[in-house]
Amino acid sequence: MLLMLTEYLTRYHSVFNVFSYLTFRAILGVLTALVLSFVTGPAMIRRLSLRQIGQQVRDDGPQSHLTKAGTPTMGGTLILVTIIITTLLWSDLHNRYVWILIGVTVGFGLIGFADDYRKLVLRDTRGLKPAHKFLLQSLLGLAAAVALYLGHHNVAEIAYIVPLLKHVSVSFGGFFILITWFVVVGMSNAVNLTDGLDGLAIMPAVMVAGALGIFGYAAGNFVFAHYLTIPYLPGAGEIVVYCGALVGAGLGFLWFNAYPAQVFMGDVGALSLGAALGTLGVIVRQEIVLFIMGGVFVMETASVILQVGSFKLTGKRIFRMAPLHHHFELKGWPEPRVIVRFWVLTVILVLIGLSTLKVR
Repeated sequence: MLLMLTEYLTRYHSVFNVFSYLTFRAILGVLTALVLSFVTGPAMIRRLSLRQIGQQVRDDGPQSHLTKAGTPTMGGTLILVTIIITTLLWSDLHNRYVWILIGVTVGFGLIGFADDYRKLVLRDTRGLKPAHKFLLQSLLGLAAAVALYLGHHNVAEIAYIVPLLKHVSVSFGGFFILITWFVVVGMSNAVNLTDGLDGLAIMPAVMVAGALGIFGYAAGNFVFAHYLTIPYLPGAGEIVVYCGALVGAGLGFLWFNAYPAQVFMGDVGALSLGAALGTLGVIVRQEIVLFIMGGVFVMETASVILQVGSFKLTGKRIFRMAPLHHHFELKGWPEPRVIVRFWVLTVILVLIGLSTLKVR
């Protein structure tokens, strides 16, 4: 919206040309989202507290978590609203990628909101039935996949890039839809599984989103794409503004979610952030790199799969508790140590992912 206004004002003064630069609007996106979070966050937390929308804690989990019972949750609503408002303010609203990202963010957010609402407001401990939740996620994931597939203008937009290898890409044609569904829905659930400690999920999401913004900016610029020998993706650069909004909203939320947390994001935040990261990875054609940079999310998900599989097959557990962060807690690691070490691991993995831009 504001981009349109500045484009009009450029007719009267050239100073407004600065708003046409993606990097400038991305920075504005970060700052706008941060300010919105800081301004609206305290009021949202008070409102959730007054409505007694508090976290429910499992009795069979780490005993240190019992003190978290009653902490306001569904704080992911703040993240979603902040991202959407910021994106609408500073993005080029003629860009199809922007609308696909907004649709995915809102859609998965609504699924998470419905699940949280049933659990916390209606006091239905089951929330949405897993089958119903997965079905809704699948429908939205397929919708995003179809939109990306039908809207592509060249093969590069649906071809799969092999990291570290120059000029190597594979096109699976219509199977692009199935793979995209897997990435979007898989990342959505992976981030949701990771969101079990104060700030554990949000900071890796911020770091991965920032890195994907760099990939998007490079892929959307013909000169950079040619220099880095990555596919040129017209229009992909505009996602850097969305990534900036996600980074700002995530950091703003972390202000309140840092240990000891004043608010939790709930499914409304975790499901939507994961789906957004998956969609970003697909748009910039870096699905493999996404799973590398989001290695913490992958490990958390793998730990649950291995734990369930092992118990069903052998009756024995591999970990003391799954997801993985609970395993380390039960081994005696203080919660802040688990959180920070997972953050450090994400920094390393993000740097490895970014290095694939040049090491080819």
